[in-house]
Amino acid sequence: MTTLVFEVRLLGHGNVSRTIEVPEAFSLYRLAEAVIGAFGFDFEHAFGFFDSDQGTGHIFAAERKYDLFTDMIEQGQDIEPTGAGSVKKTMVSEVWQKPGNRMVMLFDYGDDWRFNVLLKAWGAEDKKRKYPAVLKKTGRAPKQYA
Repeated sequence: MTTLVFEVRLLGHGNVSRTIEVPEAFSLYRLAEAVIGAFGFDFEHAFGFFDSDQGTGHIFAAERKYDLFTDMIEQGQDIEPTGAGSVKKTMVSEVWQKPGNRMVMLFDYGDDWRFNVLLKAWGAEDKKRKYPAVLKKTGRAPKQYA
């Protein structure tokens, strides 16, 4: 099985990053869990993936976007549609097609944690490794709640 190797940088916090490897069949939801876990945060907030802000300074104006709210609507919750794709149904291999592709992951819309998620390389599954795998840690992550 093919894997994807991501370099994930916590934006606005200097040189704090994690290199994470996941199978190509991982959903965006599972990737988000891996990212948040790699930085030692609690996975208890809404999140989304956005390709850019189209120069507007507003990340929600991105052409390609995927968020948890879409899945919540499908589960019958009364939430305003965002026009985004599903994080539970979309696989990472559908979003990142080649090394160099990137998305911004916004976690906790109140505290506005932003992560640059860059596809560094394709890999091959290592049967001895448990996925998701944190391959490298650079810098100390800040506390989620000060």
